[in-house]
Amino acid sequence: MYITIMGYIARPMGMLLNLLYEFIQNYGITLIVFTIIIKLLLYPLYAHQIKSTARMGDLQPKIKAIQNKFSHDKAMLNEKLSELYKEEKYNPMSGCLPMLIQMPIIFGLFVLLRNPMTFISNPDMMLAVHETFLWISDLSQPDAWILPLGAGITTYISFSQTQSQTTVDPNNPMSSMTSIMKYFFPVMIVWMGRSFPAGLALYWFVGTSMQILFNMRLNKLRKK
Repeated sequence: MYITIMGYIARPMGMLLNLLYEFIQNYGITLIVFTIIIKLLLYPLYAHQIKSTARMGDLQPKIKAIQNKFSHDKAMLNEKLSELYKEEKYNPMSGCLPMLIQMPIIFGLFVLLRNPMTFISNPDMMLAVHETFLWISDLSQPDAWILPLGAGITTYISFSQTQSQTTVDPNNPMSSMTSIMKYFFPVMIVWMGRSFPAGLALYWFVGTSMQILFNMRLNKLRKK
């Protein structure tokens, strides 16, 4: 059922991957170009999400003050928070929509790159997914350490950049959870990368490397 639903998203992306391979004729380079295109297409959504997260961080002191003042009156608390959001022209749900749109695309990419021949009918791709690339002898097989470690390191840097854009409240239990995820998630990526096809690990490494560049640009824009 999951594969079937994600297949509707994976199939058109498989067509793009196949089209790029017919032009480039190298599966490793094709994956890199494919990743760059997908990330650039998703950039406006990601930028909106990050800006919304940063905006919420800027409002945290005012939100905290209202929560402390009206903690005994839920109705008044909600009313004052609504007034604050209206005054600041901020929609607290604005950061969720871009994420909801991105998630099916990310899952579709995962399904496509894990089993590319399920969604690509071109017989040439059957050999392409087994091509060598740099030190990798077969892109359809897991890479033992280099790509998984690269993916884990870039994930940690990207996560740290995103975390730095928000105001951390030490009394908030979610802050502790976020700090734990900052280390747990990269380790999980390394562990998963050692069992998934190298092509998928290559996509993740290139994608998170681009995300680091996106974060650097967005941080500069925010400071301005």
